[in-house]
Amino acid sequence: MTSIARGAGARAGAGQAAAADDDQARDAVLNRLRRAQGQLAGVIAMVEQGRDCREVVTQLAAVSRAIDRAGFKVVASNMRQCLAGETAMTADELERLFLALA
Repeated sequence: MTSIARGAGARAGAGQAAAADDDQARDAVLNRLRRAQGQLAGVIAMVEQGRDCREVVTQLAAVSRAIDRAGFKVVASNMRQCLAGETAMTADELERLFLALA
């Protein structure tokens, strides 16, 4: 009887660790998106100020990369759920999801 209780406790501990990992991944995505939001606000200000197009495009490319990285982080951190969760995706669907970010 004790080993079953320990096993259940171990599973609960693993679940808590997975939840903590999910929280960390979510926080990382939110940080990336907030950073991109700030960069985009800067690009908007640059356009309003009539700044040089090379500077604007350089900053716009940085915003685009930040958003892409956030998207990759979402997919990568949720890959197990995407493949095995209640709304499981096929490998082809997951590949299309990745390619949509490329």
